[in-house]
Amino acid sequence: MLKQLHIRPEQAIDQEAIERVIQAAFLTAIYSNQTEHCLVNDLRKAQALSLSLVAEYQQQIIGHIAFSKVAIDEEDQGWYGLAPLAVDPNWQNQGVGVALVEAGLKALKALDAAGCVVLGDPDYYGRFGFQASPHLSLADVPAAYFLGLRFKEHAVLGTVEYHAAFANYA
Repeated sequence: MLKQLHIRPEQAIDQEAIERVIQAAFLTAIYSNQTEHCLVNDLRKAQALSLSLVAEYQQQIIGHIAFSKVAIDEEDQGWYGLAPLAVDPNWQNQGVGVALVEAGLKALKALDAAGCVVLGDPDYYGRFGFQASPHLSLADVPAAYFLGLRFKEHAVLGTVEYHAAFANYA
């Protein structure tokens, strides 16, 4: 991990740099339609970004992570969705993404969240405790890539729905 990497909440002045990082991170991703930066902007405008953190190194934003509330069977059960996680390609594989995920999960726990879901690589997110669950599903998504992490012991069953802004970028 980079020494002196600073993880902090986004500030209004960071929005342009966040957009650049997200665009660069997803530019060549084959599973992306390269609109993740628009999604974050739409979530921000809808005041639906529950948690938005940046990774800053030498006063430069090199990573970003966003979390927004999700509904389970159309109810708020205290769960959040992680999306997207972006690290500038020049800084990938140096622990920036790991630091962002760890800080984000810690912040969600401080918000008394019940859990978090993510659509992503099970090998990557598995290291944080995320796992596929027969109890949580996301429409039209292979179960192996829709992962959950419970912070509280009560069982949650149902279909997860992200904020309406996500529908614009599916």
